[in-house]
Formats: sequence, structure tokens, C-alpha cells
Amino acid sequence: MVTEAARFAAMMEDGAALRRRLATEAAPALIGVVTACEASIRAGGRLFFCGNGGSAADAQHLATELLVRLRSSVERPSWPAIALTLDPAVLTAGGNDYGFDQVFARPLSGLGRAGDVLFGITTSGRSPNVIKALETARAMGIVTVGLLGGDGGPAKALCDHVLLVPSAETARIQEAHIALGHAVMELLEDRLVRP
Repeated sequence: MVTEAARFAAMMEDGAALRRRLATEAAPALIGVVTACEASIRAGGRLFFCGNGGSAADAQHLATELLVRLRSSVERPSWPAIALTLDPAVLTAGGNDYGFDQVFARPLSGLGRAGDVLFGITTSGRSPNVIKALETARAMGIVTVGLLGGDGGPAKALCDHVLLVPSAETARIQEAHIALGHAVMELLEDRLVRP
């Protein structure tokens, strides 16, 4: 029988191995995301985030890093970021009037513009409302970034930039998504604030 201590150690080792793999394999894609975000912010654009459940919380977390700050050692202006998961009135009205698969696409169609960036966060790559948001973004000229898991699912084909966590474990994917998101934000701060 596996002890809880051994199970815990295995979780930590699995997460660390996944991050080590991403450190070598995901760097070019991640730098592409940073470049897209930098170009958008410099041009007066906005960054949007969407996801469901834990990924909704990740969307809010990453938007907050831009609106407030990531590192206390870096003093900078607030940057325009919107988590499409924040407004329960919009989410429930959209779900009621247009269906749950439109709860992100509908507000994005009113708030977004060409040159903005949308982060679609889905551990399976199969969330219908994230897929609809990515489709809407593509049609509007908004740069699409996928924080995805597994094989990327159908969302992968809708993303200009893919940060794929090659795992089937939701918890490990979400942990890696936040690590990737923080890396994007930190490198973005370096580019926009530091000489």
C-alpha cells in the first residue's frame, strides 16, 4: 500500500518533471506569447482571459498580475487586462440568452478589438465556451493564446500561440498553467519596464 507521504512525493515529482520538460520544450512558444502581449500593450491593446472552474480562477489570477503587479520589486503602471469570468450578471445573462457556450464570446465581441490578445485556458482543450471565444477572437483579428493540456483538443487549431502542458492530470496541468502564466508576465514586465 502506498503511503500518503509517498503519494505526496509522487505528486511533487510529477509536477517538477513536467515543469522541467516545459522549460526546454515550451520556451519558443512562450517567448512568442510575450512578444504578442508586448505588441498589444504598446499599441494600446488589452489582454483578455477566459476559462472554466479552476481555469476561471487562473484567468482572474493572471489578469490581476497585469492590472496590479506580479513582483513587488517592479514598479510599473497598471496594464489593461480583463478576465471574462468576473461578472456574474454578464455570465448569467449570456448563458440564459445565448447559451453557456457563448458566455465568453458575447462580451469579447463587444469589448475586444483587432490587436488585442485572448488567453483561452482549458485543461482539455475541449471547453465549448473557450472554443467559441477563440473563434470569435480569430474573426475579430484578436491574437489567440491557448493555455491547454493533454493533446490540446480542438482549441489548439484556433490558437496563434499554444502553451501546451502534455499531461492528462488536471491538477498538474493547472499548476503548470500558472507557472507558464507567471513566466509570461515576468518576461513581459522585463520588456516593458526594464531597459
